Amino acid sequence: MQAVSKAIAFVRFVEDAILALLLSSMISVAAIQVLLRNLFDSGLYWGDSLVRVMVLWVAMIGAMVASRDDSHIRIDIVGRFLSDRYKPIVSRVTHLFTMLVLAMFAWASFEFVQYEFEEGALAFGQIPAWVCEAIMPLGALVMAARYALHVIKPP
Repeated sequence: MQAVSKAIAFVRFVEDAILALLLSSMISVAAIQVLLRNLFDSGLYWGDSLVRVMVLWVAMIGAMVASRDDSHIRIDIVGRFLSDRYKPIVSRVTHLFTMLVLAMFAWASFEFVQYEFEEGALAFGQIPAWVCEAIMPLGALVMAARYALHVIKPP
């Protein structure tokens, strides 16, 4: 059991580190673009595309991090008025619905990424678009798995 706890802690650390690295890199590239444009009337020709890809990655990894403890933003009017007896049931149903939506998103985004792979589209420079978009099915799959676990054992 201790090995599982260590593995979970390691995964949390890796997710947090990747998120922090991506966010700081994204802010740095965007700031460099602004400085280069305003001071030198130039810029990195691939900078804006890279920032757009980083926004996607930060959003998906941030959502993965939020799904760890079910800390996504939510509108929960019904839960406020339910008795403590029914809250666990409604929570499990909500987690099941979330898992199903994420599974459908994972499937659809996988098909999209597969199409981009077959098409051979480029995101910027020589970087294939599918590499940049691969975070969508991966992130959705991780979140769907986490919400499946939340159905079994709510956080």
